[in-house]
Amino acid sequence: QVQLVESGGGLVQAGGSLRLSCSASGRTLSTYRMGWFRQAPGKERDFVATISRNGVSTYYAASVKGRFTISRDNAKNTVYLQMNSLKPEDTAVYYCASSDDRVVVTTTARYNYWGQGTQVTVSS
Repeated sequence: QVQLVESGGGLVQAGGSLRLSCSASGRTLSTYRMGWFRQAPGKERDFVATISRNGVSTYYAASVKGRFTISRDNAKNTVYLQMNSLKPEDTAVYYCASSDDRVVVTTTARYNYWGQGTQVTVSS
C-alpha cells in the first residue's frame, strides 16, 4: 500500500504558474505509473497527465498539453506537475494517483491509490 500527499496548490492569476508535488510513503513510487487528475465543482474527475515508472514516457490531456509538465524523482519518492499559462478553467482540486499498469491509462478506475487533493484556483 502507498500513501500519497499532494501539496503546492493555491490561488494564482490567469497566466501564472504553480508547481504541484505528490509525496509518497509506504512503498517506493518507482514501482508505479503515476497520474494527475482534477475535479471541478459539480464535475467528474478528469485525467490531466501520466508518467511511466522510469519517467521516460509522458502523456497529457489535450486541454493541458503544452502548458503542463509531469515529472518524477524516484529517489525522492515524489511526482510533480508544473503548470504554466494557467487559465480560470484550470480551477479544480488536483489529485495524484498510482497505477499498476505499464501502459498509458487515463481512467480513474485504473488507478488504485489516491491522495487527498490540493486546491488550485485561477482568477481572471
